[in-house]
Amino acid sequence: MDSAPSSSQVDRLLAIMARLRNPDDGCDWDLAQDFASIAPYTIEEAYEVADAIERGDMAELKDELGDLLLQVVFHARMAEEAGLFAFEDVARSISDKMEARHPHIFGSEGGTMGETRWENLKEAERADKGMASALDGVALALPALMRAQKLQKRAARTGFDWPEPKGSQDKIIEEIEELNAASSEGAQIEEAGDLLFAVVNFVRAHGIAAEDALRAANSKFERRFRAMEAKAGEGFAALSLAEQEALWQAVKLDEKRT
Repeated sequence: MDSAPSSSQVDRLLAIMARLRNPDDGCDWDLAQDFASIAPYTIEEAYEVADAIERGDMAELKDELGDLLLQVVFHARMAEEAGLFAFEDVARSISDKMEARHPHIFGSEGGTMGETRWENLKEAERADKGMASALDGVALALPALMRAQKLQKRAARTGFDWPEPKGSQDKIIEEIEELNAASSEGAQIEEAGDLLFAVVNFVRAHGIAAEDALRAANSKFERRFRAMEAKAGEGFAALSLAEQEALWQAVKLDEKRT
């Protein structure tokens, strides 16, 4: 197995995309796309990469990484057509960034790369780009839980954070009460958002990634619910809540035994 990617295969992929985007005889669908229309596919492919990793399917991971690479090539090709930049510039940009972010490897500073040093380097990069706020650069398109945690982490670096987890725990109780008291739909949505934000803060205080924790909880619920359906057969929906709860507890007991 080759230890490095074959430049001929990268060149082949670039040539394929150029052919698909040829205005004279390219693919109608590919020609009709722009950055905005392709962006959802880029996000979807990133999630499919994560899904293959979570399932431990390395053959699928290879394919999904290819799909993700295609998204980079697609965006780069459209940018090249607009005279903005090309794939080579994308590769150069990330190479420059990685070398700059690892001065202990590619420079003469020595030492190791701890989280504080990494964040300081990224903060310097943001300053060079004219970003003044500690919250600048947190992507709007991130999943809401992940973005909430990143915003909180950035704010905490300025000292704006509960000194103890108890503070965020009390905030959760406060937000639950405010959600229960909300009378209009708009107020309920706002208070529900505040409650979720407070829960993320509490989870972050325990060093847990909220997005990862909820993804694991989703998987667990799906696994147990499917097991309940399998035990009950086609009549699952007709069971009473008490009967369904008994099945739920039986599934949990089965998991403990295995």
